[in-house]
Amino acid sequence: MKITEINGHVARCISRGIEREINCFMLQDDPIAVGDFVMVHVGYAIQKVDATHAQLAWATDNALQTLPADHDNA
Repeated sequence: MKITEINGHVARCISRGIEREINCFMLQDDPIAVGDFVMVHVGYAIQKVDATHAQLAWATDNALQTLPADHDNA
């Protein structure tokens, strides 16, 4: 997600048109700024990533979503 606002340990982020408030407490040793990208898991920013890695993650997710569901082999 891309950070659009920061207020203490809470950041407003956007990804694919979806906005969320994300807790950034776990990144307090890795300073973040508006415009940075973060990997988010269950509402927490767990890692700061560069724009190239963010685009790669989105492209990978897009590719996975186009695969047919195969529930028999899950």
